[in-house]
Amino acid sequence: MSSAAKTLGLLAYFSITRPEIGLSQMCKLAGRDKATTYRHLQALEDAGFVEQNPTTKLYRLGPAVLQLAQTREVTVPRKAGAEHALMVLAEATGETSHVSVLSGSTIYALTSCESPKHSTRAIIDINTFPLHATASGLCALAFGPPDLIEYAINNLEAFTATTVQTPELLKETVDTIRQSGFAWSGGALEIEVQGLAAPIFDHTGLLAGSVSVASVATRFTPDLQEVIQRNLIIASREITRNWGGTIPDSLEAKWASSLSNTNPQLMEFSK
Repeated sequence: MSSAAKTLGLLAYFSITRPEIGLSQMCKLAGRDKATTYRHLQALEDAGFVEQNPTTKLYRLGPAVLQLAQTREVTVPRKAGAEHALMVLAEATGETSHVSVLSGSTIYALTSCESPKHSTRAIIDINTFPLHATASGLCALAFGPPDLIEYAINNLEAFTATTVQTPELLKETVDTIRQSGFAWSGGALEIEVQGLAAPIFDHTGLLAGSVSVASVATRFTPDLQEVIQRNLIIASREITRNWGGTIPDSLEAKWASSLSNTNPQLMEFSK
């Protein structure tokens, strides 16, 4: 990894739940020594990507990030094209809905809508999604570029007891997802969260990201699973259309088949 990539990589550690980070904490998060981390932070600060809170002296995202984010949304309007569908999805399922986008080998969180019906709900507080341990990531492996699977195989970090940890099981899981048209993750990243996702396509005809529902595991029943699947299809169609894409006929056929025949592997997560 180049020095520039390592420097810019520090930006990924900032989130809504972790808006400010000190030097020592950043060293631990990035797994780098203090001198190197400080040098990278200084480079980011000089470019306006981070700044120091004058009171706490902790680092936070700088104004240059806001400018780039605004430029990105104006020129590639992903977020605006997803928000209405997410609100409808969250209302219909009673669970948290979210959209992620694929860039290179990384799945980035784009926007989310928390459950409007429950005080206990899944919170999307990460910036990137592991390919092998989230519904969003597995969706990308199933419907995205073929070389993603090799990247995922080289990064099979175990988060819980149910995280996929072997190349064979990952390939088997991805093959099953391709047949059903839906990706799922049963407590693979967080044991108390069940995830279901459907792919989104853009004007290129290629996978652009995924729309997902994160459900509290104790509420995940066969009936809720069906409700989520049906509404994921609606959301995927709307967002894909807004992003200039079209759902492939082959995927529409797989969705129809999945809804007419209970998928035993998906049902396993509701037991």
